Amino acid sequence: MIAIRTLRVADPAASRDELGHAASADDAALRDRVAEIIAAVAREGDDALVRYARELDGWAEAGAGILEVDLRSCRQAADDLETDLRASLEKAVVRIRAFHERQLERGFLDVHADGTLLGQRVLPLRRVGIYVPGGRAAYPSSVLMNAVPAAVAGVEEIVMVTPTPGGHLDATVLAAAHLAGVSRLFRIGGAQAVAALAHGTESVPAVDKIVGPGNRWVAEAKRQLFGRVDIDMIAGPSEILVIADGSADPRRVAADLIGQAEHDPDAVAWLVTPDERLAAAIPAALEGLLADNPRREVARQALEANGRIVIVPDLSTAAAVADMRAPEHLELLVPDALAFSGRIRNAGAIFLGDATPEPVGDYIAGPSHVLPTGGTARWASPLGVHDFLKRTSLIGYSPARLAEDADDVVRLAEAEGLHGHAEAVRVRLPDRG
Repeated sequence: MIAIRTLRVADPAASRDELGHAASADDAALRDRVAEIIAAVAREGDDALVRYARELDGWAEAGAGILEVDLRSCRQAADDLETDLRASLEKAVVRIRAFHERQLERGFLDVHADGTLLGQRVLPLRRVGIYVPGGRAAYPSSVLMNAVPAAVAGVEEIVMVTPTPGGHLDATVLAAAHLAGVSRLFRIGGAQAVAALAHGTESVPAVDKIVGPGNRWVAEAKRQLFGRVDIDMIAGPSEILVIADGSADPRRVAADLIGQAEHDPDAVAWLVTPDERLAAAIPAALEGLLADNPRREVARQALEANGRIVIVPDLSTAAAVADMRAPEHLELLVPDALAFSGRIRNAGAIFLGDATPEPVGDYIAGPSHVLPTGGTARWASPLGVHDFLKRTSLIGYSPARLAEDADDVVRLAEAEGLHGHAEAVRVRLPDRG
């Protein structure tokens, strides 16, 4: 039987050490190695990218020209895609676009009677980089979930990078890049791809922002390069927390836990329940479903290392546990899930009811599946159109408004000891200049 750990929690505050996310350890070796890779790409450009592709991804080719993928191959891949699969990708694009169009900001401009104007101008970023994971599996859904919100925002150039072990690119990923509106595509991954997007090379253009999840090498590179470019978040292992009561089907709960655990050995899958019978039924249900899962060893490793069955006295305590965890994905398998969701403040995405398993959010519901992990949902938000927009304040004073506010500005500037600030106002006033 699977060895998934069971916890009994009466007071979440008293169990914070067991329930909270452990602080990430500083991996000095990883940090130093990523810094070396970043420096090499900044110094050598494409030559470093080709070298790392051969050393780390097993490429046999040489030469900088192999880095970029001709977009005609993306179009051809879409044309050649099996009809039903292409239809599913197209349906996902429509859903994702429709959801994110609701997030668009228009800015504003207020003009006062005296001619003073105050406003906010909202513009898309000019060029962004999207990182699409690869290696263990192909993720066309990640192409859509990163690129479509950027396209909705009006980003001029969407530059995609993705690792290609052996130099091979999945045809479905190519097709997704075409359908999502990717402008340029490079078959590079890891910290070196992030460095190339941040610094630019002979082939890879420098971008304003880098978004998309990746492994710990990618996360560390984004951490080190933040400031030179903007980033969306530092993504950690994927995670799910399921709150379920006695009305939930153990097999469905187990399927939802495995669905997250199969991502990666570091994935996190928790069940929080007040029902003893449900908790007791989960290990056997997990075993039964794992037997037919091709990724059962990955899922088993994740469940035994990072899985938890948390037994609580009631659903109110379950909500408190969820808020403390601030999970990336939160499933509510309880009656009137929408009403219950009002008790939850911290979650990347909330899935309401038995008919809403987490994979619908991964692929087709509409919201981006790029979500805050590791408890950062306490302050961070899902990837969206807002990530690809920047805001500029507009301030235009009339002479009358300047005269009205002058004494306040001068007084505040002098309180801060900034004579030049005060003088910049005084010289504009007829009776004080």
